[in-house]
Amino acid sequence: MMNAQASAARPVGDHLREWRQRRRLSQLDLACEADISTRHLSFLETGRSKPSRDMVLHLAERLDIPLRERNLLLVAAGFAPIFAERTLDDPALRAARQAIDLVLAGHEPFPALAVDRHWTLVTANAAVGRLLAGVDPAQLAGPINVLRLSLHPAGLAPRIVNLREWRDHLLFRLRRQIELTADPVLEALLAELAAYPVPYRPGPKPANDHEQAGVIVPFRLETAEGLLDLFSTTTIFGTPIDVTLSELAIEAFYPADAATGERLRRLASKA
Repeated sequence: MMNAQASAARPVGDHLREWRQRRRLSQLDLACEADISTRHLSFLETGRSKPSRDMVLHLAERLDIPLRERNLLLVAAGFAPIFAERTLDDPALRAARQAIDLVLAGHEPFPALAVDRHWTLVTANAAVGRLLAGVDPAQLAGPINVLRLSLHPAGLAPRIVNLREWRDHLLFRLRRQIELTADPVLEALLAELAAYPVPYRPGPKPANDHEQAGVIVPFRLETAEGLLDLFSTTTIFGTPIDVTLSELAIEAFYPADAATGERLRRLASKA
């Protein structure tokens, strides 16, 4: 996609058509979803009709367009953006930041972290740091991209026992995110990660993309305490009206067996 300024300068109908096609919907499909006529939708996409502010938001909701892009849609239609974008240290988001910190701290001694829309680390609990032994310090300098940290040969990759399976899982999630957001930064990240070498390890063949959907993929990591067998869940804020919060996700890891739980507790006690 183009930069934000150029994107907002395009007719709003172009945006609507692009998002409809990205969602693989026909005009009839979207018109039925939005409870408007196909003729009216066609006029909106071709510029023969100008949508109201409410119509822009209504269609954006039906198309599940990210809040950041909804702001661009509003600007393209001649309206002011309505979704604020604040940093997490903004006083207005203090309650949200406190909630994140409570969730991460309460998840100890199991690892949990929060990331933004580009998978940049926002914050993490102490358990995450305990798993990074042996990682090249260069991978921990500056903003940390957790996907890069996981799959880079100088990151965690050499200690991930099921690296091919975990890599396929992460790349599948990244592709799905690109489909939903059309984010060029994520597209560049996908190309970078896909180019990383994957050393051969004996083991089962990873599932393909279709088999991955809806399946819990384990994260198996070698540590000084032994093998950790983990699975993860992702939590997002419900119905946020702030761009930053809408793009924030908490990734929490849980032990898949009792031995892993005990090893994580031992790592915590030694720290």
